Amino acid sequence: MAYQPKQSDVLERFMRYVQVDSQSNPDNEAETPSTPAQHDMARLLGEELAALGCEDVRVDEHAYVTASLPASAGAEDLPALGLCSHIDTSFDAPASGVRPHVVHYEGGDLVHGLVDGKPVVTTTAQVPDLAGFVGQDIVVSDGSTLLSADDKAGVAEICALVARLAAHPELPHPTLKVAFVPDEEIGHGARLLDLERFGAKWCYTVDGEALGEFNYECFSAAEATVTVRGVMVHPGSAKDIMVNAITVASEFQQMVPAAERPEHTEGREGFYHPIDVRGTASEVELGYIIRDFDATSFARRQQVLRDIAAFLNGRYGEGTVTVDIRQQYRNMAERFGDCPFLIDHALEANREVGLDPKVVAVRGGTDGAELSFRGLPCPNIATGGYSCHSVREFVPVRSLELTVDLLERLVAKFAVPQA
Repeated sequence: MAYQPKQSDVLERFMRYVQVDSQSNPDNEAETPSTPAQHDMARLLGEELAALGCEDVRVDEHAYVTASLPASAGAEDLPALGLCSHIDTSFDAPASGVRPHVVHYEGGDLVHGLVDGKPVVTTTAQVPDLAGFVGQDIVVSDGSTLLSADDKAGVAEICALVARLAAHPELPHPTLKVAFVPDEEIGHGARLLDLERFGAKWCYTVDGEALGEFNYECFSAAEATVTVRGVMVHPGSAKDIMVNAITVASEFQQMVPAAERPEHTEGREGFYHPIDVRGTASEVELGYIIRDFDATSFARRQQVLRDIAAFLNGRYGEGTVTVDIRQQYRNMAERFGDCPFLIDHALEANREVGLDPKVVAVRGGTDGAELSFRGLPCPNIATGGYSCHSVREFVPVRSLELTVDLLERLVAKFAVPQA
């Protein structure tokens, strides 16, 4: 008989939410949401927030869910605080038909399930933190799909917090503004969130991985499209005339600093990452993403690509290579100078529930980066999950529960005026 754990509110919500398909689709990013299934998840959450007593519940045509939970007594006139998670799941692994179950972990390999008769496992070599979860219950998928803890864990934790505060109105908190957004996994996320209507002065995303991690810094990001236009003639009479776009594109890539690719970087090191190549000998298009934490280095990386193009144009003729750079998001750390208490309160809340917080610079982007640069400062609280975007994704039940406790402590700090 399958192991049956005692169901806490957050665990019950999480187990239900992950079974609602809501994978985003990078091939349909021009439409929001990028998949119809995200509407199903949005409607479910709208209904649940309304049932919990939230006000101004709205589920819009783009699968954005927003709601307000009234403040506790005495905090009605204080600025509203936002909490945000994303409802979509990654496209990097199968994500349809998730079948979660709870394993009581007793050490060794964590067995997720059997696929084609072979066990899908996580080892302590792969995830060293696993050794610290001996004796705990852990939620996993059956090994054929990801679990969808990224970010259904954050969604469940926020909803469990709202349920707790609604049931215990004496717990201190300002007006809470809840936002669940689509398509974070394809770089869209909170882009269409109406901040004026949302009404929060500050916000936290609830996303990410290991319990105790806290993020208020992320990459600055840009996308570069390099177009190489060749000169084509019959190859039999090509000498001193032909410019083969494939050859020039290869030269361009070889001139991009090889040691500064993702596979050779870590920590606070930035990178150039070629993500796409298509074309013919007549014309080739290369796609790159550029990432860096430091604003000066970020600008330098963009200039390097332009300089390579200029060099090759000098060799093959003006206009052979063009570089178009589109800014994506910026390091959100640049936006917390006027509100350092957002960082202090989060670290204190971690300590109050017995965690030793670890500040981690995100080697990626978050909804918080988008929101911060639109004027809503928004660092990130971790959810407690591991191995996101993988069929080996898992989350300890205790981590789900402790995150709700952490959020309760956190929102209480905004029930008094901020210095």
